[in-house]
Amino acid sequence: MPASPATRLLIGQFVAQTGYSIHTVRWYESQGLLPRVPQDSGGRRVYSKRHIAWIALMDKLRRSGMSIAQLREYTRLAQQGASTLEPTHAMLREHRKVIEEKIAEWQQALLLIDEKIDYYAQWIQDDQRPAKSKKRI
Repeated sequence: MPASPATRLLIGQFVAQTGYSIHTVRWYESQGLLPRVPQDSGGRRVYSKRHIAWIALMDKLRRSGMSIAQLREYTRLAQQGASTLEPTHAMLREHRKVIEEKIAEWQQALLLIDEKIDYYAQWIQDDQRPAKSKKRI
């Protein structure tokens, strides 16, 4: 689908709007994670607002632990449209579960770190090592 003149972005404009480097954008393209980037008559890639939203989604999914293989599969499914709504939906639901599990792990880690921070703060304040806490993990 060609971008309308108002949303036609060359690589410099695209990176300026997204904050991603040219290298990063090219990497996403080379991995098949930035689909359907048309070229103009001069062979330059022409991006649209749809590409801006897509690369942001790919970045968030990747940062949240989705593998490159899963990102490729998600991209492949999403490009097929309505015929793949169920598996696309299921894939995101499953990834959400993974994220929820990771958040729970991080919350436990944060509690332990907070406990240590309090322990050292007490030690600094009293100028002596505090007694061991019974609630330590």
